[in-house]
Amino acid sequence: MKALIFVFIGGGSGSIARYLLGKLLNNSTNGIPYGTFAANILGSLLIGVILGWALKNNTLTSHNTLLLATGFCGGFTTFSTFAYENHALLKSGDFMTFVLYTIATFTVGIIAVFGGMELAKIF
Repeated sequence: MKALIFVFIGGGSGSIARYLLGKLLNNSTNGIPYGTFAANILGSLLIGVILGWALKNNTLTSHNTLLLATGFCGGFTTFSTFAYENHALLKSGDFMTFVLYTIATFTVGIIAVFGGMELAKIF
């Protein structure tokens, strides 16, 4: 039960942070979902740092990892919004933005996880 509370608190915090970032960066006039992109990339970098730190230092408890990685990063990043936005791009006929957004999200997201893991080694 305690584990669920950590995930709940982290997930709620991450969701609020993603919402605020989306309000700040998403722009309905150009249709490019910068807020979602930023959340997914920052979340990927952050989970790399958190899990890299946990592996390197063995200082994070399982509850810390549930709060930060599973909860916060899980709530902060969003595949469902990414998928919906891609659907909207395809439906509007904006194929170039769809392709660039999709490739960039996957590529930069994976690079961000590796970068986060490397950053954790430095600290």
